[in-house]
Amino acid sequence: MRAIVSVVGKDRMGIIAKVSGFLYSIDINVMDISQSILQEYFHMIMLVDLSKCTRKFSEISDGLNTLGDEIGMSIKIQHEDIFNAMHKI
Repeated sequence: MRAIVSVVGKDRMGIIAKVSGFLYSIDINVMDISQSILQEYFHMIMLVDLSKCTRKFSEISDGLNTLGDEIGMSIKIQHEDIFNAMHKI
């Protein structure tokens, strides 16, 4: 299964390292990544593969929320199908 991870907040050093490190630690592979900075605001979207991760989706979401609180960012994860359905015209 694939999912979309979105990260938004004030730019600072180490955001990509922290998020990708967390995902790596629970066997989630980053397949694609895009990030941009608009003035001092950081936005990143990642396409990730959860096929080797043994954790429940809710546990992954909770872990990313906790990480987001620790680094002062908003981090959300959505199933790829839900993300695609929400962004269809």
